[in-house]
Amino acid sequence: MWRMVFHMKTTLIIPDPVFRDLKKRAVERNTTLSELATEYLRQGLQGRPKPKRLPRLPSFSAGPPLIDLTSRDEIYRVLDLDRLRLYRDLKNSEKKG
Repeated sequence: MWRMVFHMKTTLIIPDPVFRDLKKRAVERNTTLSELATEYLRQGLQGRPKPKRLPRLPSFSAGPPLIDLTSRDEIYRVLDLDRLRLYRDLKNSEKKG
């Protein structure tokens, strides 16, 4: 008698689209609606592990911009100066080496 399996019948209100999906999956898996619903309920009751919190990314203040970032001409002027400086440094290092 102690090996007897007990089942509880209950009524669930399942929206039609969900019921159709459940029924379709049961047919695809060659199982009953009850077995499939039981499987999904067990999965839901087990819960999902909580995702680990990501560490905060470091932040810093670079201070105010040194040039007018809304001026395309100013940006190009600074980039050109940097390029000339780099070119000049390359030439100087070639002369020394």
